[in-house]
Amino acid sequence: MSVENKVIVITGASSGIGEASAKLLASHGAKVVLGARRENRLADLVMEIKAHGGEAVYRVTDVTKPTDLIALVSLAKQTFGGIDVIFNNAGIMPTSPISALKTDEWAAMIEVNLNGVLNGVAAVMPDFIKQKHGQIITTSSVAGLKSFAGSGVYGATKFAVRNLMEVIRMESAQEHTNIRTTSLYPAAINTELLHTITDVNAKQGMNHLYESVGITPDAVARVVGFAVAQPDDVNVNEFTIYPTKQG
Repeated sequence: MSVENKVIVITGASSGIGEASAKLLASHGAKVVLGARRENRLADLVMEIKAHGGEAVYRVTDVTKPTDLIALVSLAKQTFGGIDVIFNNAGIMPTSPISALKTDEWAAMIEVNLNGVLNGVAAVMPDFIKQKHGQIITTSSVAGLKSFAGSGVYGATKFAVRNLMEVIRMESAQEHTNIRTTSLYPAAINTELLHTITDVNAKQGMNHLYESVGITPDAVARVVGFAVAQPDDVNVNEFTIYPTKQG
């Protein structure tokens, strides 16, 4: 079991779970293709990976734009000759009570957290069907497993992602295309997600929780590496990642 020489596209790669996963996978011989909106972060990350002997390229990517995902996958094929895995990791978490009616933030979460994943799926599906193998890894959340006050719309997008990944797995088995899916349900992982919260009370509560129990994104990166390293006939499809201290 190895990730060596696998071509892996990662969205939301400029920080947090995406950045940690890119570094870990590249250090074990994977060829990583990185997408995010912040070019300076991507450029620095690619330089760091290459400085440690890894292989990486990047393209500025907005996951809400289908053409950006298609271009990112095309970069993978042009640079490394194919694609084996897409890690749909880009996401935002501007949580707030429904009564606050932050409808612009609702729309943004749907666009990034759900439509962004669908755009990634659409970008790789033709290649995965043609080659009859491939893996789709997606970051959901513990809010995609159970409901939390203040996370109604965020949780709705993450529940949707959970359903989407399982249906893709089932349909692929029926269609004999051998596409594996893996859903990740991180709990309090210290990333930049909290920076997207504008509701004062929600932000205060989240900051207190994460400061108390949060762990580094490397915890999730190791799970990603484990999932990718499984043989093609094994689908490990769900992982919940909690800090040990979190109740």
